Amino acid sequence: MWGFGGRYYWGRKEMGKVEGIVVVFAWMSSQDKHLKNYVDLYHSLGWNSLVCHSQFLNLFFPDKAASLALEIVNELVQELKLRPRPVVFGSFSGGPKACMYKVLQIIEGKCNGHINLDDYQLVRDCISGHIFDSTPVDFVSDIGTRFVLHPSVLKISSPPRLVSWIADGISSTLDTLFLSRFELQRAEYWQTLYSTVSMGAPYLILCSEDDDLAPYKIICNFASRLKDLGAEVKLVKWSTSSHVGHFRNYPEEYKAAVTELLGRAAGIYSQRIRQLEGEKMGMEGPRDEISDPFYNLRKAAAAESSQIFQKRPFDSSDHYLLPTSLEYHEDKDVGYEHKESYVQLAGPPKINPHGVLGHFLFDACVPKNVEDWDLKSFQSLRRRHSHFINPIKCIRRSRL
Repeated sequence: MWGFGGRYYWGRKEMGKVEGIVVVFAWMSSQDKHLKNYVDLYHSLGWNSLVCHSQFLNLFFPDKAASLALEIVNELVQELKLRPRPVVFGSFSGGPKACMYKVLQIIEGKCNGHINLDDYQLVRDCISGHIFDSTPVDFVSDIGTRFVLHPSVLKISSPPRLVSWIADGISSTLDTLFLSRFELQRAEYWQTLYSTVSMGAPYLILCSEDDDLAPYKIICNFASRLKDLGAEVKLVKWSTSSHVGHFRNYPEEYKAAVTELLGRAAGIYSQRIRQLEGEKMGMEGPRDEISDPFYNLRKAAAAESSQIFQKRPFDSSDHYLLPTSLEYHEDKDVGYEHKESYVQLAGPPKINPHGVLGHFLFDACVPKNVEDWDLKSFQSLRRRHSHFINPIKCIRRSRL
């Protein structure tokens, strides 16, 4: 838990028929055994899982979070190059701040020094859903103390006085050294979360009204703003449930919600593939299960595809007002102070026919213009043979 960076591993990685990948950004005090039930749940639904455990100090040092995030992205790139498939980000408690939001920035090309844009675009094209469990948490300056002293971290109901003193001292020191940076990091964090709306993927948010570490008002406000931006959001709340304890306390309801989200994610990904196929219509003949790596995915998601959500169209000039400060204390109401800080949204999600995913689907890109097409081979073939020749296939075999 303590220190920088973190580690990751494949919770389940089946080599056969797999619907997709759930990337699990675990809470910082978690161990492998704590994630087993979640990994088993995803596996029972046909999804592999890549689990990321972040260290505590990543919350305060974004460059350390970015290093771990880059490793996660590179692992996904290697896997998706072998077989593109839908990806769902599942985050718990402080996982989004300790790693996930840096993953999002990398695949959006917003982190300096990371220039493999084609590879990162492949990952972005595959993101088809988001799960937020007991998160997002608003990271005000005393959040570190709250995490350290929380029963879910210490595994005891009340922390020893010495531990409280040490935690308060560390928090005060960090405030003194990095107070001005905390607010900037916090604004960047929320902007990144809201910008995921441009990916066109649905959200499942699971929370509790009595969660003191991830207050319901903050999570409810987050869900409402996503809906205002045009996202499809399902909010599942319980009146009493411990922090990151919803699956343990309400297993049937939790499983039903996750099953629905993963099914919808597979359907949305299938729709994207059909959209790309439509743009390439005429360049290929009929496909079968062997030649088309997405055949099984489309067949499994056929029932969902007819119910894909319709969200309002985005304009590249869209902005969204972002709060810059939040009262985060038990003896105060949760509120926002609105200032001139905006989230700028990207355009609607669309797979580029000339991009990396286009290569995987059809082994070749669509020519951007027809001026340089070589039609000589087609003309010579037509003179030699009297029977009908498909001109599209001849064009595809020519040298561009």
